[in-house]
Amino acid sequence: MSNLPGLYNYWIAVCLMMAGFYIVISHGNLVKKLVGLALFQTSVFIFYISLGKVADGDAPIVTPGVTLYSNPLPHVLILTAIVVGVATTAVGLALVVRIYEAYGSVEEDEIQVLDGADDDANEGTTSLEETPEADRQ
Repeated sequence: MSNLPGLYNYWIAVCLMMAGFYIVISHGNLVKKLVGLALFQTSVFIFYISLGKVADGDAPIVTPGVTLYSNPLPHVLILTAIVVGVATTAVGLALVVRIYEAYGSVEEDEIQVLDGADDDANEGTTSLEETPEADRQ
């Protein structure tokens, strides 16, 4: 139990992960869902960076007298993940903007209702692929 306070960064990562997951599943607003995903993603970054730190380890720079180094690989991978995460969030925000332009709302329930109304309105019409070749001429 004496090691428990020393693992605070793992507890922070778990709390951020659960908060992000809760935001994603509890809110119907698409922007809030993206914020929850970003929070979840940040918690994963903190977790992996914490795994890369070695107790009493130094930076991975060769210096005389240092024999224990921290692993640099998780840090490098997280830099790449941050770039991918920013790009993914930007694409998600662009999709939310496009959804708002098409439906006039970013609330998930309202979009489903509007989309269902469009399906009901188009139910009686047939598309060009469904009409027989003889009827088109």
